[in-house]
Amino acid sequence: MLNLSFYKGKKVLLTGHTGFKGTWLTKILVQNGAIVLGYSLNPPTEPNLFTLSKVENSIRSVIGDVRDYEHLKKVFDEFQPEIVMHLAAQPLVRDSYREPKYTYETNVLGTVNILECVRQTPSVKSFLNVTTDKVYLNDDIPDHPFREDEALDGYDPYSNSKSCSELVTHSYKKSFFADRDCSISTARAGNVIGGGDFAKDRIIPDCIRSVEAGREIIVRNPLSTRPYQHVLEPLYIYLDICQKQYENKQFEGYYNIGPDDCDCVTTGDLVDLFCKAWGNVRWKNQNDGGPHEAAFLKLDNSKIKKVFGWKPRWHIEKTMEQIVAFTKVYLKNKEMIPEEMEREIKEFFK
Repeated sequence: MLNLSFYKGKKVLLTGHTGFKGTWLTKILVQNGAIVLGYSLNPPTEPNLFTLSKVENSIRSVIGDVRDYEHLKKVFDEFQPEIVMHLAAQPLVRDSYREPKYTYETNVLGTVNILECVRQTPSVKSFLNVTTDKVYLNDDIPDHPFREDEALDGYDPYSNSKSCSELVTHSYKKSFFADRDCSISTARAGNVIGGGDFAKDRIIPDCIRSVEAGREIIVRNPLSTRPYQHVLEPLYIYLDICQKQYENKQFEGYYNIGPDDCDCVTTGDLVDLFCKAWGNVRWKNQNDGGPHEAAFLKLDNSKIKKVFGWKPRWHIEKTMEQIVAFTKVYLKNKEMIPEEMEREIKEFFK
């Protein structure tokens, strides 16, 4: 069971803190008394949750590129973190086709740089590399949930770079941390959705933009099955992993973080839930001839349940209700977003 009071006074370095997941995670840490240093590029979109959340006023925010080892090392040396969570990434499949070199540099070399800093910083006791459910070799076998011991070989540059990031972490763990008082884990999270995501080429942000503009929602691949989960679901277990392995090295490992089978749904079903929760909106199927995307993706979450006693808290219907509630607050009064985030966090973690 996660004990958030553990984080009070702990020095946490979080990469990617200006992103969607990073902002939510920063908000949770700040609310529970952690001393947070965020290292990231500027927020990736306009508008963006980082600015709306106003969390920057409560942390030390460093704008930097994980490809810049010298800058990163200087930040580690000055801050001397106890816990490091690595979320910084080029996170979009379609962007990885447009900019494969940048994607590999960020997602692979960036991981090397972070781990090299962790290796040379004795204060670090707990490190978590957040990758993705797309790291696996996916042959589109229906109803095949991926287990942590299966082959890693993502298809597109984004997925493949995250497979490489996993392997880099495995090598560093075996080569440099076996006999050190520092635990190393990776977390392979399913498709994350929630309030405050403004990214392009993601289904829920696309739905919201269509509603704002008064347009019919366009769905590219309505039959694609994905393990959708509210953003707070993986953040809960990231925090639990970092806490538990800080206290006991036996908890380090490689973990799938995904919903139960009932929440692995097609994109069309997901959009149906959005339309129902929002009211009076419709969608249509219109494939735009985009790049390859797997038709089926599901995670076996039995390991994380067994090791940490974890189970999903919000099912997909509840998740969609929260997204719509958040978005309507945003559209009505953006100044209320910090309070809306606090409401959701309080409800989820109660």
